[in-house]
Amino acid sequence: MTEPRNDTRLARERKLSFRAWRRGFKEADIILGNYADDRLSTMTDAELDIFEVLIEVPDQDLYGWIIERDPTPVEFQSVIMNELNDYYKKAYTKI
Repeated sequence: MTEPRNDTRLARERKLSFRAWRRGFKEADIILGNYADDRLSTMTDAELDIFEVLIEVPDQDLYGWIIERDPTPVEFQSVIMNELNDYYKKAYTKI
């Protein structure tokens, strides 16, 4: 269920979107930025928390998990990580 989108929520979404688009690793920027644009507004607060933790992971690690080059550590396995894996598989048909 989507959380109410008050000013605090909208500010958080904007911050997360900015961070998703500007990681400094082009491939990760494209996947995470587009995913954020598509999903942030419909995420629950708990899902936003998970996404926020994931975008703090170093680029090479997170990108490896997204493209399934490397196994995702147990502590980072989540519905959001699964969505990112699926999103990557479909991403190049969108961009």
